[in-house]
Amino acid sequence: MAIEWGREFVAGHNEPLLYDTTVPHFARVYDYWLGGKDNFAVDRAAGDQAIRAFPDIAVSARANRAFLARAVRFLVGDAGIRQFLDIGTGLPTGNNTHEVAQYVAPESRVLYVDNDPFVLSHARALLASRPEGMTEYIEADLRDPQKILDIAARLLDLEQPVAVMLMTILQHIDDEDDPAKIVATLMAALPPGSYLALSHPAKDIDAASMAKVAKRLNRILPESITLRTRSEVTTFFDGLDLVEPGIVPASKWRPLNESEAAAPATLWVGVAQKT
Repeated sequence: MAIEWGREFVAGHNEPLLYDTTVPHFARVYDYWLGGKDNFAVDRAAGDQAIRAFPDIAVSARANRAFLARAVRFLVGDAGIRQFLDIGTGLPTGNNTHEVAQYVAPESRVLYVDNDPFVLSHARALLASRPEGMTEYIEADLRDPQKILDIAARLLDLEQPVAVMLMTILQHIDDEDDPAKIVATLMAALPPGSYLALSHPAKDIDAASMAKVAKRLNRILPESITLRTRSEVTTFFDGLDLVEPGIVPASKWRPLNESEAAAPATLWVGVAQKT
């Protein structure tokens, strides 16, 4: 089969961004589950395969997005955070980190990080900051946390507290790449009062269905997915103080109502402070 290339011009660049539309991409599959429009037929086909393996996967994805919004509101409103380092941004959809943060505190500063030019082109084109705050986007890989920190130091004040957001990104870091060390490197560079908020697909919630989903996605996606248990996710918070209710399924982290709390969610989530 001949490779089909999408073509898109990115603001500020004369050359078009090229991307292969015959290969599914996790960010676009996730966008499909969330009801977005930034996906192709191949992504929808991959997403449907996962849905056939586990019909609640799209509901779980939306529960994760709702957790992101609740976590950001907590970090801005209760914890007083005004700086965010959001790594593994994903494609823009509703309730993005900067939108929630700047709605509560317009002066909030948000730095998005992703290693996918397709994601970053859409972020730069679609996400606008409030004039009082800052929203910037950089291309970098989570496997190189020092590079992320070096760039962040030019855009954020790393002498003041920062919230690191790792939403459904650590599952793409294999165990041999030591994801816990990556997280520890990021948090070690930040001052006391900083926070870590993360979500991670669970190996031990509806284990059979999740194993089937991971097997199917790993067969058709270029990005590998590693499911982890609650105990394994807990290691990412070593040395930090978890805020209530601790590490729980996404829909159980400070839900706004009974409907949110009842939503199926096969992800472990948590928020913790560096003291």
